[in-house]
Amino acid sequence: MATPPSPPPRDSADKSVGELVLEVSERTSTLLREEIELAKAEIREKVTTLIRGSVVGLVAGVFAFLALILIMHGVAWLLDDLFFSDNIWAGFFIEAAFFLLLAAAGGLFAYRAVQSGAPPVPEQAIEEAKRTREMLESGDGS
Repeated sequence: MATPPSPPPRDSADKSVGELVLEVSERTSTLLREEIELAKAEIREKVTTLIRGSVVGLVAGVFAFLALILIMHGVAWLLDDLFFSDNIWAGFFIEAAFFLLLAAAGGLFAYRAVQSGAPPVPEQAIEEAKRTREMLESGDGS
């Protein structure tokens, strides 16, 4: 038994108002879903950058704290050296300088990461929504 052929797709001029409204509604729904997905992706990317920068900043703070401990320990050895003429304290200061360099590099990285990710606004999605609104308001659907 042969199945009847499906009717060819109708031109938009042949569609009823109800069909056109349904088609516009479906396309608008699809467009909104895509805009929401874009916004989610942008927010996710920016929050990840903020978290990464915050963690590196925390690590930089730990290095700065370790440097402070070494500096204080070096001061103690310096006082010992002033009275007993040993040179052991210099190593502590060199190590403290190394930790301060690590802390400065980590702090700079953290600052840049936080600046590039803050505030977490979906800029691309907002720009696309503005263009879509302008297109709909102008009535140019092509």
